[in-house]
Amino acid sequence: MGLLSSKHSKVKPAKILMLGLDSAGKSTLLYKLKFNDVFLTLPTIGFNVEMIETGQNIAITIWDVGGQQKMRTFWCNYFENADGLVYVVDSTDKQRLEDSKKEFELLLKNEFVKNVPIVLLANKQDLPGALNAEEITRKFNMQKHCSDRNWYVQPCCAISGEGLLQCKHPTNKNRQSQNARIPKQA
Repeated sequence: MGLLSSKHSKVKPAKILMLGLDSAGKSTLLYKLKFNDVFLTLPTIGFNVEMIETGQNIAITIWDVGGQQKMRTFWCNYFENADGLVYVVDSTDKQRLEDSKKEFELLLKNEFVKNVPIVLLANKQDLPGALNAEEITRKFNMQKHCSDRNWYVQPCCAISGEGLLQCKHPTNKNRQSQNARIPKQA
């Protein structure tokens, strides 16, 4: 009998969707969270799925869904029963930031993710020219678009793992939301 199916298990399963444009770093983030290591990844065709135990009696199943333009039309197939949404943004790719914002706004309109908590990961903070969490918050107009749910923007680096511990469980009801989680950066 599996860990999650045991009658005596107190582990609570949570389904987390990890979305974002291609090359944002979703698969690298997933494997850094799962294995605490970095692997060479290829563009995701379809999805990758991993279960991660948080040590808080919660088993998170993370669905990393491909972000290529052809794949984005299928994102809605994964929304049902999502407990949390992690949206990954390449903070250095200013040319595609508007596309990423449009896709983010589009997915927020889906009834299945209404009121689902959101972590927006401002990835690639280790690279020159990366927009910080405050800039990403403003660009994505988080105050307006996420006023109906718990949310926060977390700067991170998938390669080093910096900022990932803070986002390991986006469904945490005790987590501060909105701009209270956005650190001031000089």
